Amino acid sequence: MFVLASTLWPAAGALTEVTDAVRVSNLTGQQIAPFHASGQKVVVFVFVTVDCPISNRYAPEVQRLSRESSPDAAFWLVYPDANLSTELLQRHVKDFGYSLPALYDREHRLVQLTGATVMPEVAVFDRSRRLVYRGRIDNRFVTFGIMRGEPTERDLEKVLTALHAGKAISPSTTQSIGCSIPH
Repeated sequence: MFVLASTLWPAAGALTEVTDAVRVSNLTGQQIAPFHASGQKVVVFVFVTVDCPISNRYAPEVQRLSRESSPDAAFWLVYPDANLSTELLQRHVKDFGYSLPALYDREHRLVQLTGATVMPEVAVFDRSRRLVYRGRIDNRFVTFGIMRGEPTERDLEKVLTALHAGKAISPSTTQSIGCSIPH
């Protein structure tokens, strides 16, 4: 989906019209236009779920990056599993101390837009609403069951730093290790 989105979408100005049209419910049922609500900031979608240990392990790192990037980036938690209750999602946000706004992507609008396949996985859009990165937060997880004590590559942090400095993003995709997004 990443390649499709980048090749079929119109040029910069019209991208904002495409992304601003995307609406997803928050955890209270209100329809949100996350790109519009983010203003002129970089937009970071973090796909998570309640029962994936890998996804849950990243809560502190996601919150740290959100805090440190707050002047330039708007972070959104995205729950793409339509089988979960909003009460369970609200409890998950509270239990993990998330301070990010959360979206319930039941219809997979953001999943389809970004091409996300696992949780956790991030999708980063620049200020022009171009999808510039999709993939892992860092390389802490080598594979299922094998984890480094500390990551040696902090992919999302590098992407945010590059965007802040006006530099190109490379690589634009990385492979995430996590739980599959249900269809």
